[in-house]
Amino acid sequence: MANGIIVIDKPQDWTSHDVVAKLRGILRERRIGHAGTLDPMATGVLPVFVGRATRAVEFAAEREKEYIAGLRLGQITDTQDVTGNTLETRPVSVTREQVEAVLDQFRGDIQQIPPMYSALKKDGKKLYELARRGEEVERKPRPITIYELELLEQVSPTDFTLRVLCSKGTYVRTLCHDIGQVLGCGGTLFSLRRTKSAGFTLEEAVTLEELNAMETPGDKLLPVESYFCRHPVLQLDSAAAEKKVRNGNTVRTDAPEGIYRVHSREQEFLALSEVKDGCLTTIKSFFEA
Repeated sequence: MANGIIVIDKPQDWTSHDVVAKLRGILRERRIGHAGTLDPMATGVLPVFVGRATRAVEFAAEREKEYIAGLRLGQITDTQDVTGNTLETRPVSVTREQVEAVLDQFRGDIQQIPPMYSALKKDGKKLYELARRGEEVERKPRPITIYELELLEQVSPTDFTLRVLCSKGTYVRTLCHDIGQVLGCGGTLFSLRRTKSAGFTLEEAVTLEELNAMETPGDKLLPVESYFCRHPVLQLDSAAAEKKVRNGNTVRTDAPEGIYRVHSREQEFLALSEVKDGCLTTIKSFFEA
């Protein structure tokens, strides 16, 4: 059975669910989930968790993400990107220096109002479903963090390329919209490429075409333990302790407090666990039953 993590370079015009469906056929495994949904227009890093590794998806969402984004000034759309309907166009007489000058307002901990065209829910209904019916509802600002925001180049009088390193929950198209609002000419997102997600980068990514052409595509799977490599290993030294971990029970230990990758006596990765007050407690198990 296929188990592990594979980093896909998502093609444009594919949904993240399209990628998962394709991989189910290529890898012949039903248990597949992805971390960090990408809109169809976006490309780039899409970490996909296969088999037993799907148990790690919940941890992947916490990590920072990096994007290369295309900001187009002078255009405002209902989706805040160029796939939507244009609501307004305005003349642009903004210099590169003026764009750079406003970016500092968006660095650090900020509040962002989620777009109507999003999967967030209001009274049990997804916002994009309401938006498609022409409805708009109040959305509360949400705290996000922009760790780094850099203007890479000016492509044309209206188009700029940004590098964004941000926390989970950040809408880059909303960031472009808000930058345009501050500049007074409006703005929208015209391209988006994710270069980092869940600790994985484009250098580790493979395209679906490349994967489909391989005789043994499973060879591209990374072990799920590699995702937790920032945590030290705690190796169990007895059959009794190993049995307790496999049964989800607490184990007494002298190890320092912290998060560990727990190994069996045979070096098998059993679980991600925490040591606190002298007790080893399982956060999530990863061994095959």
